Amino acid sequence: MNHPLEGMGFTPYFNNQFISYKNQGFSAGRIVQENKTRYVVYSEYGLLTGELTGKLLYTSQSPADLPKVGDWVVISVFEQEQKAIIHEVLKRKTCFSRKVPGAKVEEQIIATNIDLLFIVQSLDQSYNIRRLERYLVMAHESGARPVVVLNKSDLCHNLEEKLTEVKASAGNVPVVALSCLEDNVSIKLAPYLQPGITIAFTGSSGVGKSSLINQLAGEKRLETGLVRSVDSKGRHTTTHRELLLLENGVILIDTPGMRELQLWQAEEGLDEAFEDISQLTLQCRFADCSHTQEKGCAVLAAIDAGELLPERYQSFLKLQKELNYLSVKTDIHSFLAHKKQVKSLHKQLKNSYKHRE
Repeated sequence: MNHPLEGMGFTPYFNNQFISYKNQGFSAGRIVQENKTRYVVYSEYGLLTGELTGKLLYTSQSPADLPKVGDWVVISVFEQEQKAIIHEVLKRKTCFSRKVPGAKVEEQIIATNIDLLFIVQSLDQSYNIRRLERYLVMAHESGARPVVVLNKSDLCHNLEEKLTEVKASAGNVPVVALSCLEDNVSIKLAPYLQPGITIAFTGSSGVGKSSLINQLAGEKRLETGLVRSVDSKGRHTTTHRELLLLENGVILIDTPGMRELQLWQAEEGLDEAFEDISQLTLQCRFADCSHTQEKGCAVLAAIDAGELLPERYQSFLKLQKELNYLSVKTDIHSFLAHKKQVKSLHKQLKNSYKHRE
């Protein structure tokens, strides 16, 4: 017998985790919207307003441990009040995240439990192949299958040239070029629009994510905004993450446009997104080759032979340096957090001794 939430992506992966909770009388739900610590949860009882238990809220080590859009959660349901109390977050199958903007060392989750990640980039003045490579690194790290969606092809005068450039950087990742104003978006993206599949849209502001989703939905489900013709920059019409279930059974997650995408613990994603360079490094004469001046360096040989663009290699080095710096910052952050925890414990013990005296 099929589970009533199967159409929302409740696969055996999540059901197997949930069985023990079900035997205790709990229900399962999926996070549709998140607003700080208040949620909208999709359940077999319909849409419910969700709140966290104090235990879940205060035992979480970071905001990333709390429910995010796409998460499956364990809930107690108060059907008459259309309310749910959220007790636990089931283990995520995939997770697309970034480092929070600014100097703070913390993970910010964009969407979870997604099967496909549509990386939307426009083919107007905001087109940027280096930015696309950054998104591909995080997409590969997420565990979801990335698809590059190039929007606004009607505004591009050198489409074939850009397609060649994108495909060279994307590797085996599918690339689809379309225009949400002229093309039938559903036909172009049809191979990926399967019932029960969760697809998240990500990209910078103004690339047309909301417009694409409205096309797929067949109606205006999300607000869209105009793009300035001067610099092709758009307004943030999507201000929060939201999960949508379309009539054809496809599950979509719209995310706010990101002005910056800082990497977060993406060493494997970097190797996968730059697989051409990763393979070249294995062919170098020396295992500790720095790929800067050594004889027998396969990377430098590929650049000299015109098989690897210097710009792509510089992009790889920049992202690698960013990850190395993040690793150091994370270690320092963990050390300071532990030191603070130990200091707090000593203070508690000291107060305890004083109380005994």
